[in-house]
Amino acid sequence: MICADVLGARARLSPGNTALVEVATGRRFTYLELDLRAVRCARMWLYGLGLRPGTRVGILAGNRVEFLDAVFAAAKSGVVLVPLNTRLTAHELGFIVRDAGLSALMYDDDNRPTVRRLRTGVEIDHWIAFDEPDDPLDRDYADLVLTRGSGSSVRRRCRPEDPYCLLYTSGTTGRPKGVVTPHRQVAWNAYNTVVCWQLGETDVTSIFTPLYHAGGLGAFLSPIILAGGTVVLHAGFNAAEVWRRIEEERCTVVLGVPTIWTMLANAPEFKEVDLGRVRWFISGGAPLPRHLIDIFRERGVVLRQGYGLTEVGVNCFAMSDEEAWAKAGSIGRPLMFTEAKVVDEAGQDVRPGEVGELCFRGPHVSSGYWKNPEATAAAIDRRGWFHTGDMARCDEDGFYFIAGRAKDMFISGGVNVYPAEVENQLLQHPSLCDAAVIGAPHETWGEVGIAFVVPVEGKTVDAGALESFLQARLARYKVPKEFIVKSELPRTAYGKVVKGELVEEWKKRNNE
Repeated sequence: MICADVLGARARLSPGNTALVEVATGRRFTYLELDLRAVRCARMWLYGLGLRPGTRVGILAGNRVEFLDAVFAAAKSGVVLVPLNTRLTAHELGFIVRDAGLSALMYDDDNRPTVRRLRTGVEIDHWIAFDEPDDPLDRDYADLVLTRGSGSSVRRRCRPEDPYCLLYTSGTTGRPKGVVTPHRQVAWNAYNTVVCWQLGETDVTSIFTPLYHAGGLGAFLSPIILAGGTVVLHAGFNAAEVWRRIEEERCTVVLGVPTIWTMLANAPEFKEVDLGRVRWFISGGAPLPRHLIDIFRERGVVLRQGYGLTEVGVNCFAMSDEEAWAKAGSIGRPLMFTEAKVVDEAGQDVRPGEVGELCFRGPHVSSGYWKNPEATAAAIDRRGWFHTGDMARCDEDGFYFIAGRAKDMFISGGVNVYPAEVENQLLQHPSLCDAAVIGAPHETWGEVGIAFVVPVEGKTVDAGALESFLQARLARYKVPKEFIVKSELPRTAYGKVVKGELVEEWKKRNNE
């Protein structure tokens, strides 16, 4: 029976190997030590607080070892973990807490102000503090696991379809939906990533992306633990600290988002840091600009582009180092036992090279959306195919390329325009460091592109020069009709541009 307790399984095989380096405290944990912490957390939930399998427990905290206690305790206990986005307001979190029906909430000191506001609008049985409790009635985590979690095992085994966690989508187009992630999905993501990305116990990864996000949990945490490697866990992102730790801990594989890779490439340490142990870096969360691939190639490092969704597992494709350069811009070929296809609006497969909606089927697909059968039925068809809403094409060699979100696409003069293609070209202009394109109404063409651009510090932007630059690279109907300069673009914690905010800004500018 497939099992998501990858830490417990690995701890039996490699008990003395280093599993975790916690950057903030300098503590190092072996697999046996980390597993025992998870066991005590699970026992505290089940036997100390009396929570039952299926009960939802929220966690509102930054990256720290206690977060991992909860992640791996969920695999052992059947308790369903609900990681909460620390960037959300108490009002936004209140909806998620009520929708998930949390029985307990674990929080850290940095989020005490949010907890204080949150508790006035929700009912939760157990408030558990990793640091100083916000209220005299709140429980202390360290004391609970010591007094209520003692023991060396958990007398339970989870089934493949049992919910492991609820991962709420960012909600950039509406209220967030809870993705039901079963144990089967977590385990398969880990197994398939290890095999297809060829990870092993000598691999070391640096994790600085937030653990509340699917990418933080699944892109390298679970796979590296399954493989027996080492996780270097940062409390947050700091370019200088990340480069220092990559060098000192001899990291081999690292995940980031395009925004972070840009910041790392612009950091002064990038030119001198020793990258001799790095096998490759990989980018996810948003389209990877081609020029970033070239920047890292000049330093002798392969920067791959990955792809995944919370609903289908965060790792769905793979490619070799050679393919990452030969097929720059591609997300690779589907992982083993991962079915992928590109379809038109009628659900029929399109020909190689044509753009359509990307769909998946396989053991890595989630169970659907929490208490939302309508959304589940809209996303997963009767044959088990998950419709991503992402537009893609597949070439003759079986390599996939992302064209953009279906909702981002606009039609200009009767022809489809995919903003990701235009954005990728804009980001190759030496005066720009960020760009996003939306579609806006136009009397003649129906819709035209509007580009929001962020200049490199110290440089100015000339709309005419940008237009000429794009006209040499794109068909005329793809070239934006307006360029709006901004100091920064609104992005989610995981690097995706919040285009809804840009649309609203354009409407205000044009009094619509």
